[in-house]
Amino acid sequence: MSVVDASFDYPLQLEEGATASLAGGIFQSGYQCGMLWGAALAVGAQSYRLCGSGPQAETAAVAASQRLVESFRDCHKYINCEDITEVDWKPAAQQDLMTQVFKFFIKGGPIGCLRMAAGYAPHVYDIIDNALSGEHIEAPAHPVSCTAMLAEKMGFSEKHRVMAATLAGGIGLSGEACGALGAAIWIMGMKSSAEGGAKFEFQDPRGDELIERFLKSSDYDFECSEIVGRKFADINDHAAYLRDGGCSGIIEGMAAQLSAG
Repeated sequence: MSVVDASFDYPLQLEEGATASLAGGIFQSGYQCGMLWGAALAVGAQSYRLCGSGPQAETAAVAASQRLVESFRDCHKYINCEDITEVDWKPAAQQDLMTQVFKFFIKGGPIGCLRMAAGYAPHVYDIIDNALSGEHIEAPAHPVSCTAMLAEKMGFSEKHRVMAATLAGGIGLSGEACGALGAAIWIMGMKSSAEGGAKFEFQDPRGDELIERFLKSSDYDFECSEIVGRKFADINDHAAYLRDGGCSGIIEGMAAQLSAG
């Protein structure tokens, strides 16, 4: 996210710092690559700059993030960290985790990830230029996305709502790990820094509490397509699902946990 933001001379220190907890696919859990979460949020920031706020901007952000996911998969075959690195980041025993980390470093994982970031950034620029070039996209009525709803409930700005919209449906409606959970973790990081200046650490117990609250609300499913029972066909399908009360329990649960924390 920092690389993309800097290229547009639009640094967002608070927002970028809060993405650290998404590294390794949500607290190193192996879901969508942290690079993809960060790139999506950067796309959302540019959507806000170019399209303003409201349903139109959120719809444009989701459309751009869909292209982002397609491009990432084309470049790297997979979008989940565990598949890309061939490392299981969530073994039960701490000793097993250290073995996996050692394996990752021995295989040159950190260098490979840095190369991925450098190589993928130009694709993000192209997506922003092409997807947010002013083409009118028909927007559904509010609410457009579950993630923007969560940001709104937490009292975050219009900019943050548009940024969060990119994560809807598991990032770009891809059906992978829940975007509302990713958005909640990102919001928690910003909230923590804004209120006390503290960095949101990987081992922060608030993260575990947030995930536990999420799992209780989602019937212990992590992936959007499993929670909903399908992948969303498009942004209109997603918006209609929300208007019918879909995922309201998850959104309310995340908002309550964030407010308590």
